[in-house]
Amino acid sequence: MVIKNTAMKSANALFDLTGRTALVTGASSGLGWRFAEVLAANGANVVLAARRVERLESLKAAIEQSGGRAACVALDVTDQSAIPAAFDAAEAAFGPVDILINNAGLAVEAMLMDMSAEDWRKVLGTDLDGVFFVGQEAARRMSANGNGGSIVNIASAIAFKVGKTLGAYAAAKAGVVQLTKAMGLEFASSNIRVNAICPGYIETEINSDFFATERGQQMIQRTVPMKRLGDTQDLDGTLLLLASEAGAFITGTSIIVDGGLVL
Repeated sequence: MVIKNTAMKSANALFDLTGRTALVTGASSGLGWRFAEVLAANGANVVLAARRVERLESLKAAIEQSGGRAACVALDVTDQSAIPAAFDAAEAAFGPVDILINNAGLAVEAMLMDMSAEDWRKVLGTDLDGVFFVGQEAARRMSANGNGGSIVNIASAIAFKVGKTLGAYAAAKAGVVQLTKAMGLEFASSNIRVNAICPGYIETEINSDFFATERGQQMIQRTVPMKRLGDTQDLDGTLLLLASEAGAFITGTSIIVDGGLVL
């Protein structure tokens, strides 16, 4: 066996995304907003995709003010007909997408016996079907252009540890974990890596009010071994690892970032 003599790279070079084009779904708030900022800060041209385009414009301005490059695309991941158009717009702005952050998602809280068919389909349609169809479109294009790429699906620690009233969300995110494995297996021959990040309780604008309450604080102390909420920046390293050449030999893997929640 011949062992290649490869030059040592600095950490900056390993995680550098200069010249890459990343599309981030659900970029208008929360984790998606942070993911877009981190990718842009590390050199990627970032295509911001979400339903709320007016919020995307604010993020685009912030990225450009910091010296990055960004473009906005309207996308509802539950509308299959809108997905190719979003990729067309991304390619028109910056060229072929070679990083996809499959982040768009939602939760509807309800006990399973009480959950309506409409709410069940709403969660599964966004959190699982949307991940599949957007990922499928990305993979088809990455394969066709011959350059490969990286798909990062956003699952959840709740894929491994369920809780009451979040049954639909847990089922969808567990599906994302298995879908990530299947995509990783099938897309590897096209030089497309597919991995997932599984966050635990991360403080965002959606949940910060609840976690500031006595009940929220008790939940953190009772269920999170590290005794704190995650910050969005706690996902930066995992995101960059999976999106960049630093993770060139990682595929089909789900990385749990949860302060020990599933333990």
